[in-house]
Amino acid sequence: MKDLINDFSSYLETERRASSHTVKNYLVDLAQFSNFMQNRRRGMKVTEIDHAVVREYLGTLFGKKNPTSIARKLSSLRSFFDYCVKRGTVKDNPAKEVPAPKVPKRVPKFLTVDEVFALLETPDATGALGRRDKAIMELLYASGLRVSELVGLNRGDLNVDDGVVRVLGKGRKERMVPVGKKACDALKNYLDLRPALAGDSAVNTAIFVNRNGTRLSTRAIERMMIKYLRQSGIQKAATPHVLRHTFATHLLNAGADMRGIQELLGHSSLSTTQKYTHVGIEKMMEVYDKAHPKA
Repeated sequence: MKDLINDFSSYLETERRASSHTVKNYLVDLAQFSNFMQNRRRGMKVTEIDHAVVREYLGTLFGKKNPTSIARKLSSLRSFFDYCVKRGTVKDNPAKEVPAPKVPKRVPKFLTVDEVFALLETPDATGALGRRDKAIMELLYASGLRVSELVGLNRGDLNVDDGVVRVLGKGRKERMVPVGKKACDALKNYLDLRPALAGDSAVNTAIFVNRNGTRLSTRAIERMMIKYLRQSGIQKAATPHVLRHTFATHLLNAGADMRGIQELLGHSSLSTTQKYTHVGIEKMMEVYDKAHPKA
């Protein structure tokens, strides 16, 4: 099975052009299933795995993992066995016969407009690091980028004069996203001092770099967000992804078209974008309760 998993990893990278983060998640899930097979079904061939084996594996996860995590692991198995079917290793996909657990719908977390403004004003923009941090958060809120997309940006992807950024999203799909004036100003201020961090080397193309001049990591941005949330006094646990949710929620509440938001976020399916309608409905009900005399 390990050889098949390695081949599947190469397939994801070359043919599916999946991100390193996506490939890593698949490999973690499949390694856990492989360990289960070694412990419970040693000697069983891949061609002998049926839906009962998959169901037994998922049964070992209940009580240890939440439904969302179990559903993801089942999805990983379905993708893996789809690949096995495609290459002729197995005839049918046994994971497709196993129903996914019910996953409770989660309303995306977001910040209010006042909270966003307070957060964006927190960094000390007199130095290179402060300007960098402000530019990062301004861009996340202005354009709704995934943090993985942001750290992958290179200097050639950004045009602050035209207010647009070229983004390589999930599945290596490219999209052009507008950048607001406030974010462009913050980016210009940072880029003026970027050489103090990255030097003048033409080899280093990353827009956002750390103290050592190398590309900033997603984890570093998560830590940065925690720091500024504390400094701003915002009593919410928020990640960089919450700024993406906030971007979409504020646009929806301001009357933006759902299809337009879908394009900006880089969602392949409108159903993914529609989760933000729950936030819009909650806001509408709040306004109704306050304004209607019979509410």
